[in-house]
Amino acid sequence: MSVMTKGGVGDAGELKEIAKRVRLNILHMLTKSGSGHTGGSLSAVDVAVAIYFSKMRFNPKDPFWKDRDRFILSKGHAAPLLYAIMAEAGYFPAEVLNNLRKIESPLQGHPCCKRLPGVEVSTGSLGQGLSVANGMALGLRLDNNPARVYCIMGDGEIQEGQIWEAAMTAAHYKIDNLCAVVDNNGLQIDGPVQRVMGIAPIHDKWSSFGWHVIDIDGHNMEKILEALNEAERTRGKPTVLIANTTKGKGVSFFEDKVEYHGITPTPEEYERAVKEIHNG
Repeated sequence: MSVMTKGGVGDAGELKEIAKRVRLNILHMLTKSGSGHTGGSLSAVDVAVAIYFSKMRFNPKDPFWKDRDRFILSKGHAAPLLYAIMAEAGYFPAEVLNNLRKIESPLQGHPCCKRLPGVEVSTGSLGQGLSVANGMALGLRLDNNPARVYCIMGDGEIQEGQIWEAAMTAAHYKIDNLCAVVDNNGLQIDGPVQRVMGIAPIHDKWSSFGWHVIDIDGHNMEKILEALNEAERTRGKPTVLIANTTKGKGVSFFEDKVEYHGITPTPEEYERAVKEIHNG
């Protein structure tokens, strides 16, 4: 693949097919590894696929191309999502997905920029990704570079105080080349987000911090594309998409199950899940 240009895949139907392949590859690598995070990887597939393949400019043959758009998976435990997308985009052969979490593998349990070119920053210490995204976006602006920065956070992650410091910073400096996403699937490792540490009202909080806020169904590709277009048009403030999603989306017997936050499918579950996605 050569340089991917903005609007490279504008057809929602084609993006849905890519999302299917990404989900299948996530399940494949998690089952083979026997270790990793299933629910949160699956919940953010649709919005991440839309960002990468409808909006972002990148060049897998030159991961450090200065004019590329940047993508930060702040919820780094969902690394299988990022790896499946990168394989789909041509950063490395699909066979490499078989090496998830193996010693010396470039596909570490959390994304590592020193191991895998194309990963912008090592993530996994929750709460830090938005701060890094701010810095990247400001740097691009100082360089008069029109590239944009995208950052996906978990809903449980926004319980972290650093997120709100970063939110204030982004609004203060009017970082409008930044688009953040909250993967609002309602569950974290210890249970329902609202029970562990309530974050509602999410929309009002981000809005009060000075952000342009768009609420979307995080599995409706057409609505995701509309929101990304609106974010790109927004001037003078950063944009955050509140993507209302389902943990484990795409596999009925994983959906909304907190236990699948950090466990992987059994071989039998994998076979069932593959059939369900193919038939979905």
